Amino acid sequence: MGTVGFIGGKFLPLHQGHVYAITQAACYCDELYVILSYSQIRDRKLCEAAEIQEMPYEVRLRWLSGMAKDMENVHVLAVEDAADSDESYDWAAGAANIRRKIGKPIDYVFSSETAYEPIFHQLYPEAKHIIIDADRSQVPISATRIREEGVFAHWEQIPTIVRPTFVKKVVVVGTESCGKSTLIRYLAKVYNTVFVEEYGRTVCEEVGGCETILTEEYYPYIAYGHKMKEYEAIKQANKLLFIDTEAIVTQFYSELYTGRTFPVLDQVAREQQYDLWLFLEPDVPWVDDGLRVHGESDVRRENNERLQQMLDERNISYVKIGGSYQERLQQAMYHVDALLRRKTSQ
Repeated sequence: MGTVGFIGGKFLPLHQGHVYAITQAACYCDELYVILSYSQIRDRKLCEAAEIQEMPYEVRLRWLSGMAKDMENVHVLAVEDAADSDESYDWAAGAANIRRKIGKPIDYVFSSETAYEPIFHQLYPEAKHIIIDADRSQVPISATRIREEGVFAHWEQIPTIVRPTFVKKVVVVGTESCGKSTLIRYLAKVYNTVFVEEYGRTVCEEVGGCETILTEEYYPYIAYGHKMKEYEAIKQANKLLFIDTEAIVTQFYSELYTGRTFPVLDQVAREQQYDLWLFLEPDVPWVDDGLRVHGESDVRRENNERLQQMLDERNISYVKIGGSYQERLQQAMYHVDALLRRKTSQ
């Protein structure tokens, strides 16, 4: 039988210090168990006290499992405890639960804390306690510090698999030819991140004409396709993801061009979540790019009012952006910068 070890923690959040310790520990033994110790009450209190977004254990378990999926000798387990604070954690009960979960004799216990030596010697007398990077010289970070100072303040220490959980999504909405695609491209450049193009426009270009030739069956497809583009893009995003339109706008165009609304689009709209909505006013010159058909000023105004009404009916909180392209960029940056400063949104 090979050697068995375990390393545990709350991983609230998982950071590169954890990853370093886990990879080092995996080299010591034939089987390494990564134990996610969680208490829904305690963990929620820790996040609330730090004014940081809650990280359910299922999310943390996904982080760990994804990180370790190509480490053949590493197994990830979740062990629940009843503690309502770090101080009330029952180490003896926790050790008993960990032993039951692993179900094998334990040869090594890994941590980054010298202070754990006495308690580990008592609870795992047969195991050797190996301390990894106790002074944080290899990876100078801790989960406590991340919670206190915010995820974005230590973004370089957040593993790639964890980052999508914290990426802020900024959606830009508006009617035809109001500068949405230009704004998201410029914002993505300024903030060194990626963006999601309007998928309905992509479909129009594929079928080779303007939006008026799209028949009813296209609109649910557009909404689903757009969400999949968001899902893929967020994996590459750097703190922010800029998005051109969403399901309510798709419903608006369906109503405009086919006279029909789709319950499935309303369902997608109810489920979607964005951190900032930027509503672009149609006060820049209308550009005929071969796909647009509603350039008359009265029609632009009516369409703009209808889209605002649809957002208001759904209690969407949005920021209006208008003026020249330069003014629009500056206004958008002001609100995006405010979003990044909000520790409660991280």
